[in-house]
Amino acid sequence: MSTRIVARQCTLCEAHCGILVTVEGDRVARIEGNPEDVLSQGYICPKATAMGGLHHDPDRLRTPVRRVGDGFEPIGWDEAFREIGRRLRAIRREHGPSAIAMYLGNPAAHSSSVLYGALLRMALLTRNFYTASSIDQFPQEFAAWRMFGSNVLMPIADIDRTDRLVILGANPAVSNGSVTTMPNAKQRIKDVRGRGGKVVVIDPRRTETARLADEHMAVVPGGDVHLLLAVLHVLATENLCDEAAIRRQCAGWDELRALVADFTPELAAPHAGVDAETIRRFAREHAAARSAVLYARIGVCQQVTGTLTHWLVNTINAVTGNLDRAGGQMFSTPPVDAPRVGKYLPMAHGAWTDRSGRYKSFRSELPVAALADEILTEGEGQVRAMITYAGNPVLSTPQAGRLDAALESLDFYVAVDMYITETTRHADIILPPVSPLEREDVNLLFPVFSVRNNLRYDARVFEPPADGLEDWQILARMITEVVPLPARRLTSRALNGVFERLSPLRLGALGIAAGPYGVLRRGRKGLRVKDVREAPGGVDLGPLRPRLPKLIGTRDRRVRIAPPDFVTAARAIVDDVRQAPPAGPEGYDLRLIGRRHLRSNNSWLHNVPAMVKGRDRCTVLVHPADADPRGLAAGDPVTVSSTTGSIVVTVEISDDIRPGTVAIPHGWGHSEPGVGWQLAASLPGANVNLLHDPALVDPLSGTSAVNNTWVSVTATSPGTQGRPAETAAASAR
Repeated sequence: MSTRIVARQCTLCEAHCGILVTVEGDRVARIEGNPEDVLSQGYICPKATAMGGLHHDPDRLRTPVRRVGDGFEPIGWDEAFREIGRRLRAIRREHGPSAIAMYLGNPAAHSSSVLYGALLRMALLTRNFYTASSIDQFPQEFAAWRMFGSNVLMPIADIDRTDRLVILGANPAVSNGSVTTMPNAKQRIKDVRGRGGKVVVIDPRRTETARLADEHMAVVPGGDVHLLLAVLHVLATENLCDEAAIRRQCAGWDELRALVADFTPELAAPHAGVDAETIRRFAREHAAARSAVLYARIGVCQQVTGTLTHWLVNTINAVTGNLDRAGGQMFSTPPVDAPRVGKYLPMAHGAWTDRSGRYKSFRSELPVAALADEILTEGEGQVRAMITYAGNPVLSTPQAGRLDAALESLDFYVAVDMYITETTRHADIILPPVSPLEREDVNLLFPVFSVRNNLRYDARVFEPPADGLEDWQILARMITEVVPLPARRLTSRALNGVFERLSPLRLGALGIAAGPYGVLRRGRKGLRVKDVREAPGGVDLGPLRPRLPKLIGTRDRRVRIAPPDFVTAARAIVDDVRQAPPAGPEGYDLRLIGRRHLRSNNSWLHNVPAMVKGRDRCTVLVHPADADPRGLAAGDPVTVSSTTGSIVVTVEISDDIRPGTVAIPHGWGHSEPGVGWQLAASLPGANVNLLHDPALVDPLSGTSAVNNTWVSVTATSPGTQGRPAETAAASAR
């Protein structure tokens, strides 16, 4: 039996760690870290080893399927595309382009096929476009747009050179970084301490990252904005800011000082859950560090104050002189220079709204919180057809169970997905792309947010089947079917021929050639795709370097540290700070937050045996001080309820969680009939998003607020053990 080793990346999360895939015959025998990889340097997490399991999974779809009654039957590619085109064109003719909605899930971003997702969105001409970004990163993009003039300019934590690392609402020891791609984050965090620096983690839970830190500040869920406003007060009133950096880079310092003038740590402490003296010490230590960086991520994104918190993170980095400098917040110089061109991209807020008028568009899409209503609410402009590309929004978005009913009610729904999931089980046609190991690619997105400039190549491990299509090929064919073409039989064949010659790899090669390292800039010494293919660990393009003056897109070329809408929203918090911290609705006295496990990546890996073996991971984490009065014991089934719904999960008791706070991971709950992943359907767990109110959003960005939901936790009666409690999903049906 022949044996070969292929170097590529794991594409299951943003880290894209370099891997070596050992193949024996036609099977993956082993996956290990690639020590030559310029970014991960041999590190992998357990998820990387699951890529073989995904490839060989018998439940993965290999051919298109069409709904027949309550099940699916195989259908040929050409027949599938013809039916998709015929039905979508008919709906558009009768009801207009916005009667067709499109949803782009996170996995779409892990290959360059996302370019074709954007092209399909343009071809549809619909206002009803949604992505996972409005559940996990809009606040960061919105803050970047208002402060730097471009949503692409989400700053990166220069972890490899900083003397002080502060992490808010992120767990890179598990995630390996997000919007700061840092494979082997554990070692990078240890290295900060090893060179004499300090690591501080601000989180309601003592996370895996907090256990590596010098200090853990157990903030109240939602208290980050109060904490940071008080830190800014100390910096401003004690003259701890870098005035030279402020004069050179920033606009709005006077307005900001006025905002926080009276917001003392003593006033903030009850709302932040951190005592006043700790806040003062934190601010002073941060200002005194030779280099320092605040890094925040999804835990604070998913709050009603998500945009304000990210604004304050960026602002504190700026006023302490840690923006656009080594060891602080920086911006990459990637092979395709998206940061530099980002300021030229149109980026309106509120160019249109959903039909209720509540949710405003941002970067030409609507918040996903509006999706279920846009499908279910009858009348002019109602969504009647849907396209999803990857993602599982039934599990990953808070829709109070109504998205299930909404998808079922559609006139037509087509999904591009490898599995029959809780979402795609409602589809009329499912188009499965080949497995990640059957693609070659050069991902150009994540170098934009990597902690070191780089470019890496994904080689094919297996040749795709003769009748298999990659994601981009599926999306290209769908573009051909939905665009209005004269003499369709002839012109569609010609257009498909054009697309076949414009693969993402070829488009990427053009972008690289025109980029800062490319042959069009550097001549014969310039970077080419050929060079990356021949480098088994990728090409190292050096550390991050200062470049903000060339990137910033504001009119005066200065960082806006006091956008008027942000200041107005923060003023309401300042004015209310003398009031008692808010309590939950009657009967709901615990705050629910999310958490992530190293072996889980949303619902993607729950059908791979190696990733789900062992103990139940969809548990509710409860502090002993909250468990004891309720008579809860570890391993008991409990009912977790909110004003929106209820679920049954197992209780896990630990002092790693702040009293008054509980945590449940998302992406679980695979018990719905008709799903195609058999192992996942057999697992315990429940859909935590049934507990979150879909109407609760960050008012600035429209991001769903799924961290800091008021809940109750009660022992489950024996008659309900092993099955979900009555949920909003049931009532929606």
